[in-house]
Amino acid sequence: MTTADRSGRSESRQPVSDLYDVINRRRDVRSEFTGETLDPDVLYRVLGAAHSAPSVGLSQPWDFVLVRDEATRRAFREHVLAERSVFASELSGERAQTFSKIKVEGIVESSLGIAVTYDPERGSPDVLGRHAIADAGLYSVCLAIQNLWLAATAEGLGVGWVSFYREEFLRRLLDIPSGVRPVAWLCVGPVRELAETPDLERHGWRSRLRLEDVVHDGKYRHDFTR
Repeated sequence: MTTADRSGRSESRQPVSDLYDVINRRRDVRSEFTGETLDPDVLYRVLGAAHSAPSVGLSQPWDFVLVRDEATRRAFREHVLAERSVFASELSGERAQTFSKIKVEGIVESSLGIAVTYDPERGSPDVLGRHAIADAGLYSVCLAIQNLWLAATAEGLGVGWVSFYREEFLRRLLDIPSGVRPVAWLCVGPVRELAETPDLERHGWRSRLRLEDVVHDGKYRHDFTR
């Protein structure tokens, strides 16, 4: 193989290398937001990446509600903190002590919130591919969220997925129609840095499983511990 050939192959691998780098740098951000204004062009690219996600039957069942209003975000944060207290009350001993150190949201510190919703009627009644797996549309929304997250990471932004909330509260807060399901509140914005180690690992809440522990060859293995 010539030097030119080797160089050409190296160049062709570079985008792949960049993709794996973004995947490995992605973090669920809580404390690192700067609160700086988010560039509209960057936001448009990130939302465009989300909207480019694959979806069952090309139903594209997602919507993105951009939440900048401070009063709305503070109301949501109060609700989230109340739900955090509910979860904390169920813990005891070492788990309670560990959880007390973990921040679960960056709602007011981030530049904006993005509520991602799922509309099961989008593309109905004939959603190709959903007849046997009712949740395929919900999976599609999660793919859009992952696209958004990776694009934001590539743009130097942080994303935090807030899950300490009741769907009905968020539906009322953002005037989401009754048939549309709120799937995620994402805190998005510039960050000081992305942590080397995910927060839950760093605080000792849970350790990442080895790849070998979750790969099954041919049939599901039952002779291992998680």
